[in-house]
Amino acid sequence: MEIRLLEYFLTVTEELHFTRAAERLGISQPTLSQQIKVLEDSIGSPLFNRVGKKIYITEAGDVLKKHALRTFYELEQAKVAINELKGLKRGKLTIGCCGSYLLTSTIASFNLKYPDIHLSIVELPTEETKQALLTNELDMGIVYLPAEEEQLISEPLFKEEFYLVVSNEHDLASEQYIELQQLENVRMILLRKEYLIRQIIDKKIKSGSLEPIIELTTLESLLQLTALNIGATILPANYLNELDQSGLCKVKIVDSFEQTTVGIVLRKNVYHCESLKVFIKCLKNNYA
Repeated sequence: MEIRLLEYFLTVTEELHFTRAAERLGISQPTLSQQIKVLEDSIGSPLFNRVGKKIYITEAGDVLKKHALRTFYELEQAKVAINELKGLKRGKLTIGCCGSYLLTSTIASFNLKYPDIHLSIVELPTEETKQALLTNELDMGIVYLPAEEEQLISEPLFKEEFYLVVSNEHDLASEQYIELQQLENVRMILLRKEYLIRQIIDKKIKSGSLEPIIELTTLESLLQLTALNIGATILPANYLNELDQSGLCKVKIVDSFEQTTVGIVLRKNVYHCESLKVFIKCLKNNYA
Protein backbone atom coordinates (compact mmCIF):
# COMPACT_ATOMS: atom_id res chain seq x y z
CA MET A 1 0.00 0.00 0.00
CA GLU A 2 1.47 3.36 -1.02
CA ILE A 3 1.90 6.10 1.58
CA ARG A 4 0.57 8.55 -1.01
CA LEU A 5 -2.78 6.75 -1.06
CA LEU A 6 -3.02 6.99 2.72
CA GLU A 7 -2.27 10.70 2.51
CA TYR A 8 -5.10 11.11 -0.02
CA PHE A 9 -7.41 9.06 2.18
CA LEU A 10 -6.69 11.08 5.34
CA THR A 11 -7.26 14.35 3.52
CA VAL A 12 -10.69 13.14 2.38
CA THR A 13 -11.54 12.08 5.97
CA GLU A 14 -10.70 15.61 7.14
CA GLU A 15 -12.67 17.42 4.44
CA LEU A 16 -15.45 14.85 3.80
CA HIS A 17 -15.64 16.48 0.39
CA PHE A 18 -13.74 15.22 -2.66
CA THR A 19 -13.45 18.56 -4.45
CA ARG A 20 -12.05 20.40 -1.41
CA ALA A 21 -9.72 17.49 -0.65
CA ALA A 22 -8.45 17.49 -4.23
CA GLU A 23 -7.78 21.23 -4.06
CA ARG A 24 -5.76 20.75 -0.88
CA LEU A 25 -3.74 17.98 -2.49
CA GLY A 26 -3.21 19.86 -5.74
CA ILE A 27 -4.76 17.18 -7.93
CA SER A 28 -8.00 16.92 -9.89
CA GLN A 29 -11.17 15.59 -8.28
CA PRO A 30 -11.50 12.67 -10.77
CA THR A 31 -7.89 11.66 -10.04
CA LEU A 32 -8.55 11.70 -6.31
CA SER A 33 -11.73 9.63 -6.69
CA GLN A 34 -9.84 7.12 -8.83
CA GLN A 35 -7.01 6.86 -6.25
CA ILE A 36 -9.48 6.30 -3.40
CA LYS A 37 -11.10 3.56 -5.52
CA VAL A 38 -7.65 1.94 -5.90
CA LEU A 39 -7.25 2.05 -2.11
CA GLU A 40 -10.72 0.59 -1.54
CA ASP A 41 -9.95 -2.25 -3.97
CA SER A 42 -6.70 -2.89 -2.11
CA ILE A 43 -8.48 -2.93 1.27
CA GLY A 44 -11.39 -4.94 -0.10
CA SER A 45 -14.02 -2.71 1.47
CA PRO A 46 -15.60 0.70 0.77
CA LEU A 47 -14.08 3.48 2.86
CA PHE A 48 -16.75 6.10 2.24
CA ASN A 49 -20.50 6.09 1.77
CA ARG A 50 -21.65 8.61 -0.82
CA VAL A 51 -25.15 10.05 -0.23
CA GLY A 52 -25.91 12.71 -2.81
CA LYS A 53 -23.18 15.33 -2.57
CA LYS A 54 -22.23 14.29 0.95
CA ILE A 55 -19.83 11.54 1.94
CA TYR A 56 -19.50 9.66 5.23
CA ILE A 57 -16.66 7.51 6.47
CA THR A 58 -17.54 3.81 6.81
CA GLU A 59 -16.66 1.56 9.73
CA ALA A 60 -13.80 0.12 7.66
CA GLY A 61 -12.70 3.66 6.85
CA ASP A 62 -12.67 4.55 10.53
CA VAL A 63 -10.43 1.55 11.29
CA LEU A 64 -8.05 2.47 8.47
CA LYS A 65 -7.94 6.10 9.63
CA LYS A 66 -6.73 5.12 13.10
CA HIS A 67 -3.98 2.92 11.68
CA ALA A 68 -3.01 5.47 9.01
CA LEU A 69 -2.61 8.21 11.64
CA ARG A 70 -0.42 5.87 13.66
CA THR A 71 1.66 5.10 10.55
CA PHE A 72 2.34 8.77 9.80
CA TYR A 73 3.14 9.43 13.46
CA GLU A 74 5.68 6.60 13.50
CA LEU A 75 7.25 7.91 10.28
CA GLU A 76 7.60 11.34 11.85
CA GLN A 77 9.14 9.80 14.97
CA ALA A 78 11.62 7.92 12.78
CA LYS A 79 12.62 11.19 11.07
CA VAL A 80 13.16 12.82 14.45
CA ALA A 81 15.34 9.94 15.67
CA ILE A 82 17.41 9.94 12.46
CA ASN A 83 17.87 13.71 12.58
CA GLU A 84 19.10 13.48 16.14
CA LEU A 85 21.68 10.93 15.03
CA LYS A 86 22.95 13.69 12.76
CA GLY A 87 23.23 16.07 15.69
CA LEU A 88 19.95 17.90 14.99
CA LYS A 89 17.20 18.66 17.48
CA ARG A 90 13.44 18.43 17.12
CA GLY A 91 11.85 21.72 16.24
CA LYS A 92 8.68 21.49 18.33
CA LEU A 93 7.36 20.14 21.62
CA THR A 94 3.65 20.08 22.43
CA ILE A 95 2.83 19.81 26.12
CA GLY A 96 -0.56 19.54 27.80
CA CYS A 97 -0.92 20.72 31.38
CA CYS A 98 -3.46 21.44 34.08
CA GLY A 99 -2.14 25.02 34.27
CA SER A 100 0.59 26.78 32.27
CA TYR A 101 1.72 28.53 35.48
CA LEU A 102 3.36 25.20 36.39
CA LEU A 103 5.78 25.58 33.47
CA THR A 104 6.67 29.29 33.52
CA SER A 105 10.14 28.92 35.06
CA THR A 106 10.93 25.80 33.04
CA ILE A 107 9.92 27.45 29.77
CA ALA A 108 12.15 30.45 30.53
CA SER A 109 15.23 28.37 31.36
CA PHE A 110 14.68 25.93 28.49
CA ASN A 111 14.15 28.69 25.93
CA LEU A 112 17.33 30.43 27.08
CA LYS A 113 19.36 27.31 26.29
CA TYR A 114 17.39 26.10 23.24
CA PRO A 115 15.81 29.15 21.59
CA ASP A 116 15.19 27.34 18.27
CA ILE A 117 12.87 24.69 19.73
CA HIS A 118 9.25 25.77 19.47
CA LEU A 119 7.14 25.08 22.56
CA SER A 120 3.37 24.75 22.35
CA ILE A 121 1.64 24.63 25.76
CA VAL A 122 -2.01 23.57 25.86
CA GLU A 123 -4.11 23.89 29.03
CA LEU A 124 -6.38 20.86 29.34
CA PRO A 125 -8.20 18.90 32.04
CA THR A 126 -6.31 15.80 33.19
CA GLU A 127 -8.54 13.36 31.27
CA GLU A 128 -8.20 15.32 28.01
CA THR A 129 -4.43 15.47 28.46
CA LYS A 130 -4.31 11.68 28.85
CA GLN A 131 -6.46 11.14 25.76
CA ALA A 132 -4.34 13.55 23.70
CA LEU A 133 -1.22 11.61 24.71
CA LEU A 134 -2.84 8.35 23.62
CA THR A 135 -3.65 9.82 20.20
CA ASN A 136 -0.12 11.28 19.88
CA GLU A 137 -1.34 14.89 19.88
CA LEU A 138 0.94 15.69 22.83
CA ASP A 139 4.55 14.84 23.65
CA MET A 140 4.06 15.13 27.39
CA GLY A 141 1.48 16.02 30.02
CA ILE A 142 1.65 17.71 33.43
CA VAL A 143 -1.34 16.51 35.43
CA TYR A 144 -2.68 15.69 38.87
CA LEU A 145 -1.81 12.09 39.70
CA PRO A 146 -2.64 9.28 39.65
CA ALA A 147 -3.04 9.04 35.89
CA GLU A 148 -3.97 5.38 35.71
CA GLU A 149 -3.79 4.19 32.11
CA GLU A 150 -2.09 1.06 30.78
CA GLN A 151 -0.42 2.88 27.87
CA LEU A 152 0.93 5.77 29.96
CA ILE A 153 3.75 6.15 32.45
CA SER A 154 3.85 8.82 35.14
CA GLU A 155 6.38 10.31 37.54
CA PRO A 156 5.56 12.60 40.49
CA LEU A 157 7.02 16.13 40.59
CA PHE A 158 5.73 17.75 43.78
CA LYS A 159 2.85 17.96 46.24
CA GLU A 160 0.39 20.78 45.63
CA GLU A 161 -1.39 22.75 48.37
CA PHE A 162 -4.76 24.46 47.91
CA TYR A 163 -6.03 27.70 49.39
CA LEU A 164 -9.41 29.30 49.73
CA VAL A 165 -9.22 32.66 47.95
CA VAL A 166 -11.56 35.55 48.74
CA SER A 167 -11.62 39.29 48.16
CA ASN A 168 -10.51 41.63 50.94
CA GLU A 169 -14.18 42.50 51.46
CA HIS A 170 -15.34 38.91 51.99
CA ASP A 171 -16.57 37.73 55.41
CA LEU A 172 -13.80 35.09 55.51
CA ALA A 173 -10.99 37.51 54.63
CA SER A 174 -9.79 37.71 58.24
CA GLU A 175 -9.56 33.92 58.69
CA GLN A 176 -6.16 32.21 58.69
CA TYR A 177 -7.37 28.61 58.50
CA ILE A 178 -10.55 26.93 57.35
CA GLU A 179 -11.89 23.41 56.84
CA LEU A 180 -13.61 22.37 53.64
CA GLN A 181 -16.76 21.43 55.52
CA GLN A 182 -17.15 25.08 56.57
CA LEU A 183 -17.59 26.08 52.93
CA GLU A 184 -20.86 24.25 52.32
CA ASN A 185 -22.88 27.44 52.87
CA VAL A 186 -20.39 29.79 51.18
CA ARG A 187 -21.05 31.12 47.68
CA MET A 188 -18.39 29.29 45.64
CA ILE A 189 -16.95 29.78 42.16
CA LEU A 190 -15.28 26.55 40.98
CA LEU A 191 -13.94 24.74 37.96
CA ARG A 192 -16.35 22.46 36.08
CA LYS A 193 -16.68 18.83 37.18
CA GLU A 194 -14.44 17.45 34.41
CA TYR A 195 -11.41 19.10 36.07
CA LEU A 196 -9.55 16.97 38.60
CA ILE A 197 -9.17 19.84 41.08
CA ARG A 198 -12.96 20.00 41.27
CA GLN A 199 -13.22 16.23 41.61
CA ILE A 200 -10.72 16.31 44.49
CA ILE A 201 -12.77 18.99 46.25
CA ASP A 202 -16.06 17.14 45.71
CA LYS A 203 -14.57 13.88 46.95
CA LYS A 204 -13.35 15.52 50.15
CA ILE A 205 -16.73 17.04 51.08
CA LYS A 206 -18.34 14.26 53.12
CA SER A 207 -21.94 15.45 52.72
CA GLY A 208 -21.65 15.71 48.94
CA SER A 209 -20.16 18.14 46.44
CA LEU A 210 -20.12 21.88 46.89
CA GLU A 211 -22.78 23.51 44.78
CA PRO A 212 -21.07 26.50 43.19
CA ILE A 213 -23.01 29.51 41.98
CA ILE A 214 -20.71 29.68 38.93
CA GLU A 215 -18.64 27.01 37.15
CA LEU A 216 -15.79 28.04 34.83
CA THR A 217 -12.98 26.45 32.83
CA THR A 218 -9.89 28.56 33.69
CA LEU A 219 -8.13 29.53 36.89
CA GLU A 220 -7.82 33.09 35.62
CA SER A 221 -11.59 33.49 35.32
CA LEU A 222 -12.09 32.07 38.82
CA LEU A 223 -9.70 34.66 40.21
CA GLN A 224 -11.23 37.56 38.30
CA LEU A 225 -14.73 36.91 39.64
CA THR A 226 -13.40 36.28 43.14
CA ALA A 227 -11.69 39.69 43.07
CA LEU A 228 -15.13 41.21 42.35
CA ASN A 229 -16.41 39.57 45.59
CA ILE A 230 -18.99 37.50 43.72
CA GLY A 231 -17.91 34.43 45.63
CA ALA A 232 -14.96 32.46 46.99
CA THR A 233 -12.82 29.96 45.12
CA ILE A 234 -10.15 27.31 45.73
CA LEU A 235 -6.84 27.58 43.89
CA PRO A 236 -3.43 25.84 43.89
CA ALA A 237 -0.63 27.48 45.89
CA ASN A 238 1.81 27.43 42.95
CA TYR A 239 -0.66 29.37 40.83
CA LEU A 240 -1.16 31.99 43.54
CA ASN A 241 2.60 32.38 43.97
CA GLU A 242 2.83 33.63 40.38
CA LEU A 243 0.26 36.42 40.90
CA ASP A 244 -0.08 39.92 42.24
CA GLN A 245 -2.61 39.19 44.97
CA SER A 246 -3.56 42.76 45.85
CA GLY A 247 -7.23 42.96 46.73
CA LEU A 248 -7.33 39.25 47.58
CA CYS A 249 -6.80 37.12 50.66
CA LYS A 250 -5.84 33.47 50.78
CA VAL A 251 -6.91 31.19 53.62
CA LYS A 252 -5.11 27.91 54.26
CA ILE A 253 -7.34 24.82 53.97
CA VAL A 254 -6.36 22.51 56.83
CA ASP A 255 -7.91 19.35 55.36
CA SER A 256 -5.43 17.11 53.57
CA PHE A 257 -6.56 16.60 50.00
CA GLU A 258 -6.46 12.96 48.95
CA GLN A 259 -4.86 13.58 45.54
CA THR A 260 -2.52 16.55 45.40
CA THR A 261 0.52 15.18 43.59
CA VAL A 262 1.41 16.90 40.33
CA GLY A 263 3.45 14.80 37.93
CA ILE A 264 4.74 14.12 34.44
CA VAL A 265 2.83 11.71 32.22
CA LEU A 266 4.19 10.20 28.99
CA ARG A 267 3.09 7.69 26.38
CA LYS A 268 4.66 4.25 26.73
CA ASN A 269 6.54 2.51 23.94
CA VAL A 270 7.13 5.60 21.77
CA TYR A 271 10.35 7.39 20.95
CA HIS A 272 11.03 10.31 23.29
CA CYS A 273 13.24 12.82 21.50
CA GLU A 274 16.27 14.45 23.11
CA SER A 275 14.62 17.86 23.31
CA LEU A 276 11.78 16.32 25.36
CA LYS A 277 14.28 14.61 27.67
CA VAL A 278 16.11 17.92 28.19
CA PHE A 279 12.82 19.73 28.88
CA ILE A 280 11.90 17.12 31.51
CA LYS A 281 15.33 17.55 33.12
CA CYS A 282 14.79 21.33 33.29
CA LEU A 283 11.33 20.76 34.77
CA LYS A 284 12.66 18.45 37.48
CA ASN A 285 15.46 20.89 38.33
CA ASN A 286 12.93 23.67 38.83
CA TYR A 287 10.92 21.56 41.26
CA ALA A 288 13.89 19.94 43.02
